[in-house]
Amino acid sequence: MEYGGSQSPGEQDGSDSQERRKRYHRHTANQIQRLESMFKECPHPDEKQRLQLSRELGLAPRQIKFWFQNRRTQMKAQHERADNCALRADNDKIRCENIAIREALKNVICPSCGGPPLNDDSYFNDHKLRLENAHLKEELDRVSSIAAKYIGRPISQLPPVQPIHISSLDLSMASFGNQGMVGPAPAPSLNLDLLPAGTSSSMPNLPYQPPCLSDMDKSLMSDIASNAMEEFLRLVQTNEPLWLKSNVDRRDVLSSDAYDRMFSKPNTRSKNPNNKWIQLFPTIVSVARTIQVISSGVMGSCSGSLQLMYQELQVLSPLVSTREFYFLRYCQQIEQGTWAVMDVSYDFPQDSHFAPQFRSHRCPSGCLIQDMPDGHSKITWIEHVEIEDKTLPHRLYRNLIYSGMAFGAERWLTTLQRMCERFTYLMATSNPTRDNLGGVISSPEGKRSMMKLAQRMVTDFCASISTSSGHRWTTLSGLNEIVVRVTVHKSSDPGQPNGVVLSAATTIWLPTPPHTVFNFFKDENKRPQWDVLSNGNAVQEVANIANGLHPGNCISVLRAFNNSQNMLILQESCIDSYGSLVVYCPVDLPSINTAVSGEDPSYIPLLPNGFTILPDGQPDQEGDGASTSSNTNRNIARSGGSLVTIAFQILVSSLPSAKVNMESVTTVNNLIGSTVQQIKSSLSCPT
Repeated sequence: MEYGGSQSPGEQDGSDSQERRKRYHRHTANQIQRLESMFKECPHPDEKQRLQLSRELGLAPRQIKFWFQNRRTQMKAQHERADNCALRADNDKIRCENIAIREALKNVICPSCGGPPLNDDSYFNDHKLRLENAHLKEELDRVSSIAAKYIGRPISQLPPVQPIHISSLDLSMASFGNQGMVGPAPAPSLNLDLLPAGTSSSMPNLPYQPPCLSDMDKSLMSDIASNAMEEFLRLVQTNEPLWLKSNVDRRDVLSSDAYDRMFSKPNTRSKNPNNKWIQLFPTIVSVARTIQVISSGVMGSCSGSLQLMYQELQVLSPLVSTREFYFLRYCQQIEQGTWAVMDVSYDFPQDSHFAPQFRSHRCPSGCLIQDMPDGHSKITWIEHVEIEDKTLPHRLYRNLIYSGMAFGAERWLTTLQRMCERFTYLMATSNPTRDNLGGVISSPEGKRSMMKLAQRMVTDFCASISTSSGHRWTTLSGLNEIVVRVTVHKSSDPGQPNGVVLSAATTIWLPTPPHTVFNFFKDENKRPQWDVLSNGNAVQEVANIANGLHPGNCISVLRAFNNSQNMLILQESCIDSYGSLVVYCPVDLPSINTAVSGEDPSYIPLLPNGFTILPDGQPDQEGDGASTSSNTNRNIARSGGSLVTIAFQILVSSLPSAKVNMESVTTVNNLIGSTVQQIKSSLSCPT
């Protein structure tokens, strides 16, 4: 064992050079054995004893002194760790006894009246109220002092504030039903409530903000995360009978009976249970926040890090509600070159009036990352979620959700693979590019800036059709039974136009395979068939940047001949085995020049529109698109129908205080209705 560096006897005079001062010495096994024996007898040797050891072992007295100092420090650290373990065990024991006592008190019968006891001890209730009262008083004093600093007088001198009554936007609409209807139809009431000022649509307020966590909460979270990591690793390393092959598509499916036998769960758990993560999975994660960092890792490493987080998972349609989770994320390095990232739901105490009632609970899930000799990574992903179906999913999405395609592990892996390809093309110095603008985006910096701009466009588009808590969707009656949903929000982010934005979306089913629908939207020659704003005029692709192996994964710059030469269309299309996107946005020429020159595109305003294409969840027909050798191509060429979501955004007004008028709602409603009719007509679908 090497305890550090020491100087030899001949290096103690003041004329020693700097190089000799840095020389280190490793003790021999005999020297360490003799020092350990002496340490057991006398941990604090005096100068005479150190000189005797120096002569016996051939070491300098300073080396002997430093060795004993290091050894005492090491022993002190060991004792502290042992004490901490003992205290933690006592703490856990006391906590368990406390829980048992509280459970027993719930069943106690009063000897005087024979009635049930109070739910809580009145002393603890009073104590809790006093603490909350003191905390609120401190907050009030702090806010009052800050306000008084800026207004120049105490708050007590201000007149009382009258309550503000905020009324929702009430618009009466004429019916958009069939034109053959006789007589006026009753006008439904439309409520479009604007989000609070300063609220971003991409980062809504959490439905539940937990209070400050105590040391007991953190200890409990650490125990939950450790047990969940052990379960997760057993899930990854076990095959049959825990994992069975599906008879439909040969996917690995978890056996519920084998899982229940292998992992016994306590009955105390209820069945109702910003950032780079969203950038990596924009089509899956709509909201993600770190509530609190419980542990930042060991020795500056991510191994051992533990965070309490919140997430909302989405399917890109306003017809599907998001799945919300408060969970613990635990990262651990299993061995050299192998990492595990595990998520498990954290259920807040049910007796707390803050605790929400969730319909989703995440059992130990996550990914195992292993380094491969060829420089690649092997990813094993598990998604294990318990869902309480209080309401059935929308009929269009039941097959997709119940088959596991909507939120399953393969969707995460497929999205991760496509995004890794995108990052590879982003960092490459020579991307495959077709440029008809005279080579203006030939530089690597220009390509990266354009790719970052397009990525932000896709992320904003996915957020615009999310059903997270920050969006209040209102249903309209559209043309020919097309159900259009609208939402309104105030936009103040640097990358969005300032003002009031109206978003509208609808989802339709088409009896056409998803890859056929994607190719239809991707083909610029067919754009006049569905783009009602082009008025039937053709468009020209003036630039193309590849961002994936599939030719459909690319970024395009389009010029519409009916528009002025100062306005272009930025478009990104992407496709994988679980869905595809075509997102576009008008961008003026100066902004395009800013991006292609390599400058930061973060402040270029974008208001994206586009389409999402998902399979309808029906099993593939034999011999239809399933004969290709590649699994990726086979999955992309799925047969069956498609679920297409069409979404548009319009800037109602550049004034944040403006109200949505009837004309804007009618415009976006008719725009979606006309687009749907032209899509069905072009694809020869029944109307």
